[in-house]
Amino acid sequence: MLIPEEGITISATYLNGKTLFEGLKKEQPDVLLLDIQLPGMGGDEIAAEIKKTYPAINILVLTNFDNSLYVNSLLQNGALGYLLKNTDKDTLVSAIKAVAQGQTFIEEKMGEKAEAFKKQLNRKTASKYALTPREKDILKLITQGHSNRDIAKNLFLSTRTVENYRFNLSIKLEAKNTAELIRKAIDLGIYD
Repeated sequence: MLIPEEGITISATYLNGKTLFEGLKKEQPDVLLLDIQLPGMGGDEIAAEIKKTYPAINILVLTNFDNSLYVNSLLQNGALGYLLKNTDKDTLVSAIKAVAQGQTFIEEKMGEKAEAFKKQLNRKTASKYALTPREKDILKLITQGHSNRDIAKNLFLSTRTVENYRFNLSIKLEAKNTAELIRKAIDLGIYD
């Protein structure tokens, strides 16, 4: 299907993860079409390893799996695109060209599913870390870069009380330091 397409050259094909990595040692494509059902290694593992070892390779997943869990996992592991194998030629060519330029390309239906899954996951995660209104106030001020003293002054609390809140937030959000606490708050969608 792609052989006659102008501007696209198929440099190699591989039947499993092992031969893929052997081939990549010799030649790296601009875009790698990756099936997530290769023998020996999962697609998310392959994508993560490729992005770590060959960060210039842009990955476009081409699969039969119409599943938002796979979409999110592969995007988190470095893939830029996700298409179903039953896609038409024009969509495939558009996806290859977009991914070659470093753009994300997900079929609209799959993108909607992935977005809905992310929102559901964020709601579940946020409820797991249910914070009190006061903890949310303090966390918001922490994410804005305020010191314990500033937070205490702002909320009419003692510095010691703010330190206790910060400690409890670190435990609840499983954060080892302030940077991680801020990152967790943003990642969980608690504060944008």
